[in-house]
Amino acid sequence: MGKQEFDVEAQKHYPSQKEDPQLRWGFIRKVYSILTLQLLLTIIVASIVVVTPRINQFFHTRNGFIVYIIIAIFTLIIGLVMQCVVERHPVNMIMLGLFTIGFSIMVGVSCVFSNGKIILEASILTTVLVVSLTLFTFWAAKQGYDFNFLGPFLFITLVLVLLFSMIQIFFPMGSLVRMIISFVIALIYCGFIIYDTDNMIKRCSYDQYIMAAAMLYIDMIQLFVTLLNILGFIDG
Repeated sequence: MGKQEFDVEAQKHYPSQKEDPQLRWGFIRKVYSILTLQLLLTIIVASIVVVTPRINQFFHTRNGFIVYIIIAIFTLIIGLVMQCVVERHPVNMIMLGLFTIGFSIMVGVSCVFSNGKIILEASILTTVLVVSLTLFTFWAAKQGYDFNFLGPFLFITLVLVLLFSMIQIFFPMGSLVRMIISFVIALIYCGFIIYDTDNMIKRCSYDQYIMAAAMLYIDMIQLFVTLLNILGFIDG
């Protein structure tokens, strides 16, 4: 079994790979270990927000909405700061922890406005999509495919969708338009999962494990929240 595992890790991730595959496997394991801890923390924090009556009720109020906006801004600032200290240990881990907690609270608030059935369905769909897209990307990389071209396209599409969503706030166009926007956003984050996984396999340096984990975490959480919205529209 040991020899078999060694042979797997000794294989190239993509045809043109010149670095030691075992070093890259070590980097990938580190990224997914951090990502797993982030997801576990998110589940814990989001569950506390959902099942604690006082917290749950608070986020249904106007003050709760204001606090939510403050947390969102705080999380965004932490994310920007994290990019500046991404290679400074342990500051990078502290920033990642704060970033994850902020994101987790926002996920919890999203779940507060959804019923248990929809949350479960969104969780299952997100898990299936993430696992499928990750396996596909590893397979495609091994076959020689490169998804680096997706970066500019995904970024521009996301900006356009966000701008359209802001217009929608001031000039409402109905639930059908909102559902279509949510579907497009879900597709965009599926693309980001492929793009960021491909970057992790090929282009991230060994010191960028924090940023690689953060990017994949954002992709997965945003996909989950978007699916939550879509299923909410369908159920409603």
